[in-house]
Amino acid sequence: MLRYLYADELHLFPKLRDTMFRDRARQFRDRLHWDVAVDTNGNERDAYDAMNPLYVIWQQADGGHGGSMRFLPTTGDTMVNDHFAHLTDGVPIQSPLIWECTRFCLGTDAEPRVSAALMLGGLEVGLGFHLTDAVGVFDARMVRVYRRLGWEPTVLGISGRDRSAVSVGLWAFDPTVRPALLNKAKVPDRLSHLWFDRAFGQAAPAPLAMVG
Repeated sequence: MLRYLYADELHLFPKLRDTMFRDRARQFRDRLHWDVAVDTNGNERDAYDAMNPLYVIWQQADGGHGGSMRFLPTTGDTMVNDHFAHLTDGVPIQSPLIWECTRFCLGTDAEPRVSAALMLGGLEVGLGFHLTDAVGVFDARMVRVYRRLGWEPTVLGISGRDRSAVSVGLWAFDPTVRPALLNKAKVPDRLSHLWFDRAFGQAAPAPLAMVG
């Protein structure tokens, strides 16, 4: 199932929290060899996890982490503006209607549909909070994933070539991609709405209310 949790709510789900940060260490440090900080408990966290981001998490039947990603408003500090501004020619991406998505991570035993479920959850966030776009930095391995799921970004800038390419892109929160994501995630329409409404209520607040 999909859960939508702010960082200050993660303590309510300790197994989900701990397995998420450990899976992030396995994916980003051990498999992809990124230069990330991992603590003595094997958890990968960075400064943006301390900014009370919103996590979209696929929770396995046993309560553990199946996959996740992280959202922050671009009106505050973001990875794309702090570390990847060279990909946008120094132009910051800042708008109350655009949120940054980072740390797309899959659990070690994730089903194939989890990638689609996470993208579905991201779309529900965008539609529910009346946003226009998500911005994110992605590497070459993710291009095939987005194409397969049928929700590809508009590329704003790219550095490197082939497998070493790193890009920044915008995903438009377009409701027409929702049916395909529901199908690929094998999630009924009403159930996806139920998960979102259970987290935020029937009406999500306006984007500006989410800053902070």
